[in-house]
Amino acid sequence: MHIPSLILYNGRLLTQDSDFPHGCRLSAATAVAIGDGRFLAVGDDAEVRALARPHTRLIDLGGRLALPGLTDAHFHFYEWALGLRHLPLADTTSLSDLRQRLAQRASETPPGHWILGQGWNETRWPDPRIPTRADLDDVAPAYPVILWRSDMHLAVVNSRALQEAGITGDTPDPPQGVIDRDESGQPTGVLRELAITLIRDVIPSPTEEETVEAMREGFPLLHRLGLTGVHDYRGMSGAEGQPAFRAYQRLRAAGDLALRLWMLVPGERLNEAIALGLRTGFGDDYLRVGHVKFFADGGQGARTAWMLDPYEDTGECGMPLTPMAEIADAVRRADQAGLAVAVHAIGDRANRELITVFEQHATRHVTRSTQHVPHRIEHVQMIRPDDVARLARLGIVASVQPIHATDDIPMIEQSVGPRGCFAYPFRDMLDAGVPLAFGSDAPVADPNPLWGIHAAVTRQRRDGSPPGGWYPAQRLTVAEAVWGFTMGPAQASGREAELGSITPGKLADLVVLDRDIFTVEPMEIAQTQVAMTVLSGRVVYQQ
Repeated sequence: MHIPSLILYNGRLLTQDSDFPHGCRLSAATAVAIGDGRFLAVGDDAEVRALARPHTRLIDLGGRLALPGLTDAHFHFYEWALGLRHLPLADTTSLSDLRQRLAQRASETPPGHWILGQGWNETRWPDPRIPTRADLDDVAPAYPVILWRSDMHLAVVNSRALQEAGITGDTPDPPQGVIDRDESGQPTGVLRELAITLIRDVIPSPTEEETVEAMREGFPLLHRLGLTGVHDYRGMSGAEGQPAFRAYQRLRAAGDLALRLWMLVPGERLNEAIALGLRTGFGDDYLRVGHVKFFADGGQGARTAWMLDPYEDTGECGMPLTPMAEIADAVRRADQAGLAVAVHAIGDRANRELITVFEQHATRHVTRSTQHVPHRIEHVQMIRPDDVARLARLGIVASVQPIHATDDIPMIEQSVGPRGCFAYPFRDMLDAGVPLAFGSDAPVADPNPLWGIHAAVTRQRRDGSPPGGWYPAQRLTVAEAVWGFTMGPAQASGREAELGSITPGKLADLVVLDRDIFTVEPMEIAQTQVAMTVLSGRVVYQQ
């Protein structure tokens, strides 16, 4: 056995060893020995402390609860890290509040520079109206401005930004995008889906140095939340993808990549990935090539998610972003090349059609070259009960975001009314046997995994609303929610042999909490703080 470099003792360890596949109970372990970046031994204080040598560091956990390191299974790390420097709008309380913040940022910005903001959600405002360019023009006329809605499927820009991009009343809607127009046919400043790309293409890209520095600044913020890994949904996508991928490699070469990154490949790069011979899982313990990402539809907040029945407030059914025949062909070719796929699907029709694609693929292709890494559906936000059963039979991972379930309550009720009973059915999916992996979709939502656990357990917002929980039959236990942020992502990436539990031989990622989330009142989970985070046997955060 390696000599322990670190021993944690006098704790209460949720080992989530594979003998307990749902993390259903705490083990009797109180101590763990760590060496060479891996767990060496787990047991009681006496037997583990006996392994200590003169240079072994011993830390008394003071009876606190320790969990495996937490992984966010759906994260846009590039946007999140750079967004830390942008105008924060997630907590705006009204359109007036948004305008005041924009005016303040404009007063601090050199003339002509872009102002970027993200996170507003009109459904949380007293007057739930989507802003237009007119709302931005008078407070920031000298600056091109783009403000993304919280779901990133819709953005509002001012007139200066429209001019920079050459968008006029004569500009046609791009494929898979919508330019909102007023009665006279002129752009309102509201852009949906890939219409946003028309603006994104003219925004100066950050340099590689700026990207590296932003990522370095982001790592310790995530360690404070107990995160030791993320599945990154920017990956190599679009113009931002190349500097992001280069930045990850620079950080890795310098020994500064302080997260385990499962980096997704955009669907538009599938041909190049196949030609290069890339396979899902290629890489090392910190940086690996993940799934290939496709989009079946848009977002429900933007009313572009593809629905079986019309939205109650628009009378329309949203839109598919990629024809199902194209997705089916891509799944076939990716699978044959050793690449697992992840498909974004929000609406109940998008999920139904996509499940049919996977069923047909499973029937035609009995053996899979990517069998150790399952295909997955991202979000699975609206899904009918019969489709849940179909999904379970396929073994496809549902990569879901519990914090969305509570954040989206007003939007869901406004857009689909009583059909909200089909939204975020975590209990139904888990009981049916659908593998779940939890994430936040940051920066769409806050990356705090304890807020995600709280949302999954209570189906309530952090202020306690609604009383009793929103569709409370879909609540999960604390153990099931923790599993979603630990073993769930490990299994979704085919890395359950190395991650997700405190097991001798596995990589030594661990988080210690300041209270026992298994015994406190469920509403208190949201107030829980991380006391310590350990990554590869190194203490990377300590309260």
